[in-house]
Amino acid sequence: MKILVVGSGGREHALAWKLAQSERIQVVYVAPGNGGTARDGRLVNVDISDPAQLADFVQSENIALTVVGPETPLAAGIVNLFRARGLKIFGPTKEAAQLESSKDFAKSFMQRHGIPTAAYRTFSEACDAHAYIDEQGAPIVVKADGLAAGKGVVVAMTLAEAHDAVDLMLLDNRFGDAGARVVVEEFLAGEEASFIVMCDGKNVLPLATSQDHKRLKDHDEGPNTGGMGAYSPAPIVTPAMHARVMREVINPTITGMAKDGITFTGFLYAGLMIDAQGNPKTLEFNCRMGDPETQPIMARLKSDLVGVMEHAVNGTLDTVELEWDRRTAVGVVMAAAGYPDDPRKGDVIEGIPAETAECVTFHAGTTIADGALRTNGGRVLCVVGLGDSVKMAQKRAYETVDQIRFAGAQFRRDIGWRGLKH
Repeated sequence: MKILVVGSGGREHALAWKLAQSERIQVVYVAPGNGGTARDGRLVNVDISDPAQLADFVQSENIALTVVGPETPLAAGIVNLFRARGLKIFGPTKEAAQLESSKDFAKSFMQRHGIPTAAYRTFSEACDAHAYIDEQGAPIVVKADGLAAGKGVVVAMTLAEAHDAVDLMLLDNRFGDAGARVVVEEFLAGEEASFIVMCDGKNVLPLATSQDHKRLKDHDEGPNTGGMGAYSPAPIVTPAMHARVMREVINPTITGMAKDGITFTGFLYAGLMIDAQGNPKTLEFNCRMGDPETQPIMARLKSDLVGVMEHAVNGTLDTVELEWDRRTAVGVVMAAAGYPDDPRKGDVIEGIPAETAECVTFHAGTTIADGALRTNGGRVLCVVGLGDSVKMAQKRAYETVDQIRFAGAQFRRDIGWRGLKH
């Protein structure tokens, strides 16, 4: 079998890495891929990003199945295009992907279908947003309505920060069309968890739980990023919490979309906030796997992902049981100098050790140029350590992080810290 993975980040490297482990795989193509996928003998990079050209490539190479990693091609309708040509692809349609591509769509959907989430209002005029913020007080959350690569959310602890965020999005046009509308919502306190499932249109298959670390610096300080690390499983999602999230969030979302005339297929990611009383609320939906959550989750998956993907595109996920490594996986992101605002590119990366049963390094913002592996984006690598406890997994990840060198590397030293408290 040949499979195509669309994307270039750490999530896509982890998916391709896992798919390539199947005995049934002849080749896994990654479009466009990165320096890490280029160096892996089982993977082949393809320098195509246009969805129609990708569909042509899939037809000419007789590729059995396409898996889409990032949100941008999904929001642009790659799934619609492939299906119109009779090609098997796993992901949501453009209509279903609105759960991620428009915060306003997602919030009104949740309100309509009784899915627990923060109170909110949507604005396209800055003066109205400012008035609402003054009325509500801080802390408060300001979000760009559209896709902003994980950077369009400001958790404002003061009124001044909230007003600045509105001006940045609505007046300075920092996020272009994505920030032409803003969603202002109540601040939720508690502990976050990432709850990711696969859906084939009717059946839902939950993946291992995980927890992301959004802030740039240790102790959850510094600006929000696309994610500086993640670990799996997340102890806050107990079996009882798992059942409750399926009952109150995931199942009503899938049935609600169907009621609205939109069949949901693909990965569905619910970002949750669980308060001190143990009540979960939905912070956001993503219509793809999380990054960096995918990396520790894939490191723990023991089942053959190719078989699972086939069931997903054939509507038979109800026949699948996933098998997981009982160990904890901790993934530490190493980011470029200047990340998140202005990441520097072109720095040489050295010292990445060979993969072992205890540790694997996934590439994201890397490329091969002038014969050397170099930085080529904000988040450069995600080092995943596995161990019988959070502490042991952390130790293994950081032993590898300390061997890797590139100028200006930034990373947190405390990934998984909440897991140590449970």
